[in-house]
Amino acid sequence: MSTLIMFAIVIFCIGSMGYAYAIRGQARWNGFGEYVRKGWPLFTPFNCLLYLFTKPKARPAIMDVSEFPELAELQENWEIIRDEALALNADGGFDKIGDKKSASFYDIGFRTFYKYGWTKFYLNWYGYTHKSAKRACPKTVEILSRVPAVNGAMFSILPPGGQLTRHLDPVACSLRYHLGLATPNDDKCYISVDDHKYSWRDGEPLLFDVTFLHYAHNDSDKLRVILMCDVERPMSPIGKFLNMPYKWLMKATVVPNTDEDKKGVANKTFSTLVPLLERSKRLKETNLAAYKALKYFVNGTLILITVGLIWALLQFFFWLF
Repeated sequence: MSTLIMFAIVIFCIGSMGYAYAIRGQARWNGFGEYVRKGWPLFTPFNCLLYLFTKPKARPAIMDVSEFPELAELQENWEIIRDEALALNADGGFDKIGDKKSASFYDIGFRTFYKYGWTKFYLNWYGYTHKSAKRACPKTVEILSRVPAVNGAMFSILPPGGQLTRHLDPVACSLRYHLGLATPNDDKCYISVDDHKYSWRDGEPLLFDVTFLHYAHNDSDKLRVILMCDVERPMSPIGKFLNMPYKWLMKATVVPNTDEDKKGVANKTFSTLVPLLERSKRLKETNLAAYKALKYFVNGTLILITVGLIWALLQFFFWLF
């Protein structure tokens, strides 16, 4: 029986990766190599389990927000939220892009976006509400507290000429909600989700699945400010149960805006590793062979840990059913 279960897990993993690479959605990777490097294939099997138990209304790449009435509170109060976001920006509350002295520099989830001009300010994140947000944006924090479907929220800025390159998020834990606050109201400022373009408009919402390929551009001459939220993925009770490990993982990724905020385990760990990564870059310039050996060792260790965790979760799932 154990051999049969292991065989079923292997077939499910291979099938899931094939589905994510060649079947799901309309946008396609530029070859299998890009998928391996950027598609987070190790997370795909567990993501596919969550897709199986996701309710039909939440399966398209871009969803009809009217089918999610629990989010109406946000749109109804968009002007209040906008005013606090703009006041925060005017006061210099958004972290400085690439500033290593910033408390939020070590953001393992979003740090790579800084180089393209994007920046953000966290409001809450998977059970934790930021003290800095309570101080600077009390009305927005209070509005968010009335929407339990929101797992995490932040203000997000994309300046003129800014962009986010094509990517997808690794975990299917939540859906992504955007609410236009102060946007160019111009088709030159847009996001493409699974090859479907959407241009932000003030007071208008967008709800989509971040595990589809997406990218964003602000080719206008105006700033784009939005409220960005992780929203509860509508699932059956089984799906909600299976989603618990992902939610625990996301709790570990809490990132502070300022020193007064809590640091998650992942943030603490990443802030320790970054200096080592900087040293490794210097090693690359002086001893390429040693650098490659270190790179393969670190990447291999991370892959083994990830594979082990996902394998254990899948075994538990097959044992459960």
